[in-house]
Amino acid sequence: MTAMAVTCFILSVLLIAMACVKTSRVREWRASVNPSAPDIPDAGFFLLRLTLLALAAVGIYLGFSMLSLADGDSWSDAELTSAVKGATEELDGSTELGDITDDDTRPADFEGEIATKIRDEIVEHSGGDAPQTGVGVSLYTSSTTDATYDISASGADKTFCMHVTRTHTDDAKVYGVMFPEYTYAVSTEEGQC
Repeated sequence: MTAMAVTCFILSVLLIAMACVKTSRVREWRASVNPSAPDIPDAGFFLLRLTLLALAAVGIYLGFSMLSLADGDSWSDAELTSAVKGATEELDGSTELGDITDDDTRPADFEGEIATKIRDEIVEHSGGDAPQTGVGVSLYTSSTTDATYDISASGADKTFCMHVTRTHTDDAKVYGVMFPEYTYAVSTEEGQC
């Protein structure tokens, strides 16, 4: 996208340069190439200049539009940092991160549902013009009670390491059935795990 925007700007500059060529110079060049050609009236040159300037304006508009689209297609380091910080604050102390049917006999679904929830929270906290895609949350290590994730985003040079720990805090009775309740501690540090 950026290369296309630069091309639009270059073409616009060329069109403006063409519109600035003096009428007498064009008439001299035309006479040297084809001496028997009829003379072009001044109104024709005016319309040609107007058309060239209008095309240059369209090219400049398209160039800036493409730059805006290119910026919205990738994450910046600041956007990722802000989104990861917001997601960490939102998820830390959460009881809704895992599956309510989890129990102490099997490991938490750190690779599936929890990773998806982390990705969704990061995108939700992205703000600005960050895209809604391109966030990578990959499980680095896991056990039955904790996991670490490498977090990255397309376009951003920074990466983060998120640590999630599941703690059994209580039991809840839902419709006569006892379910364990878990609290998830979430912390993040800059860099890969």
